[in-house]
Amino acid sequence: MLSRVSSASNLGLETIPVEVEVNLAERGLPAFEIVGLPSKAVDESKERVKTAIVNSGIEFPTRRITVNLAPADVPKEGSFYDLPIAVGILSLTRQCRLPKSSLFFGELSLEGTVRHTKGALLLALCAKERGIKNIFVPEPSANEAAIIEGVNVYPVESLNQLLAYLSGEIELLPAEYREANQAQAPVEAEFDIAEILGQEQAKRAMEISAGGGHNLFMIGSPGAGKTMLARALPGILPLLAERESLEVTKVYSASGRIPPQGSMIKIRPFRAPHHTISPVGLIGGGTNPQPGEVSLAHRGVLFLDEFNEFPRSVLEALRQPMEDGHLTISRSRKRASFPSRFMLIASANPCPCGYLYHPGKPCLCSQREIEKYRKRVSGPILDRIDLHVEVPVVDVKEFSHEQEVKKSAELSSQIRMRVVKAREMQRERFIKEGIHTNAEMKNKQIKKYCSLSKEVRQVLLQAMRTFKLSARSYFKMIKVTRTIADLEGSQGITVAHMAEALQYRPKTQNEG
Repeated sequence: MLSRVSSASNLGLETIPVEVEVNLAERGLPAFEIVGLPSKAVDESKERVKTAIVNSGIEFPTRRITVNLAPADVPKEGSFYDLPIAVGILSLTRQCRLPKSSLFFGELSLEGTVRHTKGALLLALCAKERGIKNIFVPEPSANEAAIIEGVNVYPVESLNQLLAYLSGEIELLPAEYREANQAQAPVEAEFDIAEILGQEQAKRAMEISAGGGHNLFMIGSPGAGKTMLARALPGILPLLAERESLEVTKVYSASGRIPPQGSMIKIRPFRAPHHTISPVGLIGGGTNPQPGEVSLAHRGVLFLDEFNEFPRSVLEALRQPMEDGHLTISRSRKRASFPSRFMLIASANPCPCGYLYHPGKPCLCSQREIEKYRKRVSGPILDRIDLHVEVPVVDVKEFSHEQEVKKSAELSSQIRMRVVKAREMQRERFIKEGIHTNAEMKNKQIKKYCSLSKEVRQVLLQAMRTFKLSARSYFKMIKVTRTIADLEGSQGITVAHMAEALQYRPKTQNEG
């Protein structure tokens, strides 16, 4: 006796169809075997499925059971084969009907309930691509899968409930379709920009960074406000667009970071790993490749505080994700690709003691120590950062007029309005290009959308000669200038826009 139940296997953000074949032998001693390159978690399904069936009050067959996960040459990971294996066994022993054009997916508890399982969104996308109409997923994961239109998502609470539905005893209604673009209130940032005293240039750099998705490097003494500025950034960022939201939700679904009853992610991620993080933790990897911090920050912010304290090997691993916006992790038998289009916000002290430019405290570092400290971050990494800004120590006078300063300062909500308008201009501009922000433009798109007058080009060329800018910096300056123009609502780029952009020029190690 043989039954076939459709399921799927997730490898990174890719989903591979898997057919679960369950056979009950007419002869032979009782046994339960799973074949098809199962991992330890898949092999342990035998005990979970058997105990769940028994504890659900259903008779478990005392016969030889063989489960084949096809294609047999693809390694299988995870606990989500529990439900399709159990359904295959029940269809053979209780003769319940298996609905056509259906996928089953979920982990079983020992009492027979179906647990929240990662990857439900990827399963729904796979079903839609293959033209499959119905998917059966754990009830806590149903909202996650229900954002995909055209697929009936049936929330399953327990084996008994599913068996009753497949036997025709009860009706099971699919989860209500949840539109991906449903409105959601913006997250409250840790700080409002109006709470930060002084630092007008740094605030402006933060606005430009948010307006075009540019990388930003802040350097200043301890206590100057670098971390506060970075923590205030989420308050001026727009919500994710529908396509961006789907990209981010796929990453979080694959890594199991969407909580039970969770759905589409609309708020841009803000990741702030400690400087002791490993290359695998930052970039991703492992035996079964998982996304790292650069992918979890996709379409959001990756904040690296104490930038110079990160191991050089970790920082150098950022080169390719920063440049390409995606990365591929290859292992001996597996290969997974993850997106990594993030805004890098980095902050650092100017020297080991931090007081090189402090007006009131002397620096105790030697020139050799300062040079060694700065060389922890290589020139190629700095050259990939669009905006560089110094964050000076706040003048004591600012504190004596703190209330007046805060009343006159712009709120994050006011800055956010300009950022949203600039992002909307970019969305309309790049609607046929497959990108979202100015920072993502390639050279061909820069020539197409960033026309420079003769005067503006002369200013840029003069800056290249004076500051010895690299070719990469040349194009990054044009991108930043385009963002400054967008924040003003200007269709053209002026000399004033270019002059402001040059204030935040990238510095490389070989510049004077």
